Amino acid sequence: MRKLLAGPHAPKLICLAVLIVLPLVVPSPYIRHLLIVAFLYGIVASNWDLSMGYGGIFNFGHIAFFALGVYASAILSKSFGITPWATIPMAGVVGVIAALIVSLPVLRLKGIYVVLVTFAFSQLCLQLILSQSEVTGGSLGMPLLPPLKLGDYNFARDGKFGYYYVALFLLVASTVYLHRLVRSHFGVSMVALRDNEDYAISRGISLARQRLLTLASSALFTGIAGGFYATYLRVASPEIFGFGVLSLSLSMLLLGGINSIYGPIIGAFLITIGSEAMLDLGPWRFLIIATLIVLVMRFYPGGVLSALQALHGNVTRPRNHAGAKL
Repeated sequence: MRKLLAGPHAPKLICLAVLIVLPLVVPSPYIRHLLIVAFLYGIVASNWDLSMGYGGIFNFGHIAFFALGVYASAILSKSFGITPWATIPMAGVVGVIAALIVSLPVLRLKGIYVVLVTFAFSQLCLQLILSQSEVTGGSLGMPLLPPLKLGDYNFARDGKFGYYYVALFLLVASTVYLHRLVRSHFGVSMVALRDNEDYAISRGISLARQRLLTLASSALFTGIAGGFYATYLRVASPEIFGFGVLSLSLSMLLLGGINSIYGPIIGAFLITIGSEAMLDLGPWRFLIIATLIVLVMRFYPGGVLSALQALHGNVTRPRNHAGAKL
């Protein structure tokens, strides 16, 4: 235990311990709600970074994986009576299938063409949802979805305690999944293609296969987060496909830091909680957040995470120098 607390994982373990204890010492269900939303956006943003940051794929259809997970869970639970405990992982499978579909036309594309095709895929999914109103509710969406239950225990009536810990578990599981993935042979080959595509291909790495697997891998927990989102808020709305959710997730990714696992999660917490803290400022809060993102990207292109790492280096460097003089 002492080795863990003194090692490089200490800050992560401390943050996890604080998040586990926090609902027990903070009585406000509203605070728990904000943290649940931050957890979910943290999952979406960090998995988006897997394809955009590590894979170098400008995939603007990522929110479609999340939204399709929302609707998959909603339809399966409300129309077919399947328990949300099953529809949440099934939503992840739907996200992966959607990623496999969108990956086919972008296997050989580059740059702006990937952006256009993936964004068009997202809009195509939206039109499909709106057109199948007898199943999806059309523009009205699907309200009053079944909540999570364990026997007679209803998660919708416990002040968000149950939902909080399920969302925290999903965030931890997603983070561990990404951590292992980017440090595997697959992760190394994914970064190699991003940094030097011609050289990576010459070494036997298949561009088409890697792109397909990268998009599919990034969609798994994104779809699962969508399934939980539908179960938690008990509604599926076509607004989830909108530009607002896309720009919000992208802002979290840019603010926290691209090409990192924890940066987008930090960005999700900062924007979710910061935006709510500045609620009294009205539209000015969006200007403040946008300005903050621009300043961070100007002085720390690696995002807030790189700024924190630089601050940590500045704090510890004098001690190292002092030790060297002694």
